[in-house]
Amino acid sequence: MDASELVRHELVGLHATVAKAKDAGAIGLEGEVVDETRNMLTIKTASGRKALAKKDCTFVFTLPDARRVSVDGSLLVARPEDRIKKKQKSW
Repeated sequence: MDASELVRHELVGLHATVAKAKDAGAIGLEGEVVDETRNMLTIKTASGRKALAKKDCTFVFTLPDARRVSVDGSLLVARPEDRIKKKQKSW
């Protein structure tokens, strides 16, 4: 998977860390992405599952080859099946 195309790929199963968020308590949360809806990303953390609004966060995803990619959550707002199909602007 090319890091520049992460926005168009499946996120479930990737390790994610919240780098920025409107809710200061969410910054630093990390774990495996276990579910995704149009507006929310659910991460399984050490203390349980946390649902986070995509538009309010910047996520750092760790790819299977250990590369880390930072993505503004507003680029992820869409149903997963629609987001995978649509063309993205360069970012």
